[in-house]
Amino acid sequence: MKTAMAAGTLTPTSSSSVSIAILLSALLVAGTHAEVTSDVPSTLLPACKTVGGGSAFFDVEFCVAALGSDGRSANAGASYHTYSVVAADLLAANATATAAKISRLLREGGVGGEDAATARRLRLRSCQALYGGVVRAQPACAAAVRATRKGEATACLERAASAVRECEDGFGKSKVASPVTAENDAGFKLAKLAVALLRYV
Repeated sequence: MKTAMAAGTLTPTSSSSVSIAILLSALLVAGTHAEVTSDVPSTLLPACKTVGGGSAFFDVEFCVAALGSDGRSANAGASYHTYSVVAADLLAANATATAAKISRLLREGGVGGEDAATARRLRLRSCQALYGGVVRAQPACAAAVRATRKGEATACLERAASAVRECEDGFGKSKVASPVTAENDAGFKLAKLAVALLRYV
């Protein structure tokens, strides 16, 4: 299971082909704590139990739902390396889609009273900068994951996790409702999932 597939056999899922809806659906499925069914690929469930069973950041259900949303996870020869690449690609797709949503929200303007709208706009601008950094870093981050440069990849993924958490926490500190809570939560969990999977490569 730990044997990494050759990097050349992996076709990264582009941000344009992975819908943010898939990622959020994975998050919602995980949130229900639904029982994992027998149609999960045989190699995926054991891997998710290994990395998610004792994790403080995500659970087995999120791992299965997120990785299972990508066709590469159905491959009978899928490994921890394969799954870490999938998680990194899903993170990149989530970051790209969330950055686009933030830009759209800024164009649409604020909601509520003037003070609330101003606070929301300030937080969104902060998130826009944070997500811009995450998106720009993802090509190098994904390359490090594919090449199994664990130190470089882990550092990059942890920075992404910190950025999305900072985005979400900013709304709480400003006492403004976050319009990207689900996206931030999914991004944080995907980054932590990729880090956890890399430990077994």
